[in-house]
Amino acid sequence: MNMVKHFKMVIEKHSDGYIAYPIGIVGAVVGQGESYEKALSDVKSALNCYVEIFRQDILEHISPVEVFIAETGVTV
Repeated sequence: MNMVKHFKMVIEKHSDGYIAYPIGIVGAVVGQGESYEKALSDVKSALNCYVEIFRQDILEHISPVEVFIAETGVTV
């Protein structure tokens, strides 16, 4: 039986495009693209490869991750 596993993603906008990566996965599961959608699609493809290579049972041991976003200032 196939199941869908959901991941929280970080998608960063840089001057030369977007970078996306799932939170809580150790390894080089990264997507990139010229747009938000392309980076998200690329990281989804990378996750599918990760599952194919390392098998689904590895993903079952990933515990839920809480994400906090904070901002701070520093004197420059």
